[in-house]
Amino acid sequence: MKSFRTISGIASLILFFAFVAGVKAQETFITVRAKAKDAKFLGTSMGGARIVIRNAGTGKILAEGITEGGTGNTSKIMKQAHERNKPISEEGTAAFTTSLELEKPVFVTVEGYAPLNSKQAAITSSTQLWLLPGKNITGDGIVLEFPGFVVDILSPQTHEAVSAAKPVEIKANIVMMCGCPITDGGIWNANQYEIKAVISSSGNQVKDIPLKVGEKSSTFFAETRLNSGVYEIMVYAFDPVTGNSGLAKTNVIVK
Repeated sequence: MKSFRTISGIASLILFFAFVAGVKAQETFITVRAKAKDAKFLGTSMGGARIVIRNAGTGKILAEGITEGGTGNTSKIMKQAHERNKPISEEGTAAFTTSLELEKPVFVTVEGYAPLNSKQAAITSSTQLWLLPGKNITGDGIVLEFPGFVVDILSPQTHEAVSAAKPVEIKANIVMMCGCPITDGGIWNANQYEIKAVISSSGNQVKDIPLKVGEKSSTFFAETRLNSGVYEIMVYAFDPVTGNSGLAKTNVIVK
């Protein structure tokens, strides 16, 4: 009886390993996109988003790359009503697409870092899901959301020395995370956002000044007078409707 059980156990192992050996990896296509909150997709015009797909259990990187392409169809994304199961992306809309050879289901972390060309505004967004052999995730694919604004202070320049006898000009360029412009009365309406400069010296706030929308799209400005000293200027943008926020800092020396 013992000999029979041993033979039976060996036979089962042989069958198991034969089954495993017969399992073939299946090509599985995965599309990942990065989308700005309340705006469009992050693509080549902003340097794209760096995408990493890794095994959530082992940390092994299965695929990585950068989203490439355009920001998408403005009307479809921002103006039209979205129906369930109807894609908002089109051919040419920014994406990272890869194929994985999967023998079995794998639980993954999909991580994006963007926008690559605006380091002061770049953030990380991630999600987790099961990938199944041969089950493609395409179309809109896996969409990672990136909240915020990209804020660049144009004036004063970093460590610039200015005269106390003249007003200090504060100017900033502010766009959505996808690079979409902010304009007076536009789709991304400057009048909806709170945009201010907060001026501090030695860690103490001196004043805060609202910035006005300029004639050039996405440009905001203000002027103020400051006494002699070294100041930090922080410019921030905040959308009370969506919660989007962004900021940048610079320093100026007033003599």
